Amino acid sequence: MNNSAILYRLQPHDPAGHRYRITLTVARPDPEGQKLALPAWIPGSYLIRDFSRQIETLAARSRGRPVRVEKLDNHTWQAAPCAGPLEVEYTVYAWDLSVRGAHLDQTHAFFNGTSVFLRVQGQEHEPCLLDLVAPPGLEHWKVYTALPEARGMQGAARRHGFGLYRAPDYDALIDYPVEMGTPQVIRFTAHGALHELVFTGEIPRLDLKRIARDVQAICETEIALFEPRTRRAPFLDSTDRYVFMTMVTGDGYGGLEHRASTALMATRKDLPVIGQQGQGEGYRTFLGLVSHEYFHTWNVKRIKPAAFVPYDLSRPDLTRLLWIFEGFTSYYDDLLLLRSGCITRTEYLRMLAKTITGVARAPGRKKQSVAESSFDAWTRYYKQDENSPNAIVSYYTKGSLVALGLDLTIRQQSGGRHSLDDVMRLLWQRHGRDFYQGKQRGLDEAALPALVREATGVDVRRFVARYAYGTADVPLAELLATAGVTLQWKTAAPIPCIDARVRKQGDGLALATVLEGGAAHKAGLSAGDVLVAVDGLRVDAPAGLDVLLSQYRVGERVQVHVFRRDELRAFTVRLSAPAALDCVLS
Repeated sequence: MNNSAILYRLQPHDPAGHRYRITLTVARPDPEGQKLALPAWIPGSYLIRDFSRQIETLAARSRGRPVRVEKLDNHTWQAAPCAGPLEVEYTVYAWDLSVRGAHLDQTHAFFNGTSVFLRVQGQEHEPCLLDLVAPPGLEHWKVYTALPEARGMQGAARRHGFGLYRAPDYDALIDYPVEMGTPQVIRFTAHGALHELVFTGEIPRLDLKRIARDVQAICETEIALFEPRTRRAPFLDSTDRYVFMTMVTGDGYGGLEHRASTALMATRKDLPVIGQQGQGEGYRTFLGLVSHEYFHTWNVKRIKPAAFVPYDLSRPDLTRLLWIFEGFTSYYDDLLLLRSGCITRTEYLRMLAKTITGVARAPGRKKQSVAESSFDAWTRYYKQDENSPNAIVSYYTKGSLVALGLDLTIRQQSGGRHSLDDVMRLLWQRHGRDFYQGKQRGLDEAALPALVREATGVDVRRFVARYAYGTADVPLAELLATAGVTLQWKTAAPIPCIDARVRKQGDGLALATVLEGGAAHKAGLSAGDVLVAVDGLRVDAPAGLDVLLSQYRVGERVQVHVFRRDELRAFTVRLSAPAALDCVLS
């Protein structure tokens, strides 16, 4: 064993109580007192999450004697000076069934390193060893992770086994999530690189072969986009496999990227079962999620904004470029489903139209640019409330439309010789390909227009200023027309409306968002109001509200009764015309 290596020993020691026990051994602690810290957030999810709140107990010793530990702030501890080695044992409560935290019960164990591994301050660049120990009575479980086994060392894990794994440094250690249990698994190769699909949860008759066939096509298409000549998968710079870890539940959805794996959540009904014909919208959504997170293997895990080189996991890392790293990825995720043959052109246009519609229906796009949305992700995008549609824009969805507009502009102005693909390849060559080989150079905040010009010869400075750093709508109708696609706007339903979004609340119907300047806003209604009646008739479902409103004409007034908190109130609403905000592409 390397005498300077940091050793972590992790055991899911109490599955019923959802607790991991971790022992951290520091061979050469700081003689002035070793500081230890747990990340406050996880890369890819831009919100301070205070993972340290789940540490229940923490104690230290050295050479068999207790060492005093003082907590310095929400995330940091300091051990008293000792000669070493320093051994710190702590327990972590893990009951967060999400892609960003840690979860443990009698059926499986899953964790991200940011939730369980204390950072040894001053020794972040030292190699790390992880000794995974089976939970008591569940020694038949297997281990699924892209973290390399510590081959050649005593106690090294075998593939999918418990034992020693190795990371070159702390940043790598926390970038390889781990799944343990007895999941359904299938493997495939994409351009010679091994990939594993791991599904945890109750999924009877899951059609693994169909999923593997589709995901293989997606992976090969994305590898070929960035490496058209070599067809070399990006994760081969650090490991020999890529792992898709999917937790399947009744209503889950989400994904979080890592350098050689991704953690996903999917709804059970969205996944295909053996014998099922056709492809439903739910399965297309799942494949889009897979495409999105796999694209991140290049775009954000290796091609990074300069603000993320390196990450500061103790506080928000601010950048105005998430519209590139999430927006461009959101543009390519569905486009690459089309290129890989997983969806048809008609399905692609329908999915694109849905995105355009979603952006158009959010008044906040007129107030906030996607660059501002990126910068404010920590305080606004990840902390949305009832007024968010009026105040903010999504750097995912509008960012994807900016990417679409850039792609169409480049194609038009270069006479079809270049596209956004050329930009992504130059980004990869300059900022991503050698990122984990000691050449860590992030993308500067204002560098994109010059890079686009270098890759394509097209000047996009005015485009970026107007649509990414300004709040103007991307002129998609004109741009799509150059590609032979017609964009039309229609109304969802030709009935009067109150300009509010509603949601079910118990047996009633509540206003989720009151759109600024709309009929409900002008009448004095507010988000959170629970609808009781319209002109004396009870309202208890969105469809019921539509049926009632369909009996009126635009401009007519109706009396609306609501409960605001526990107070009954009445408002007079002048019904408005439905806006033509539904996009149709053909």
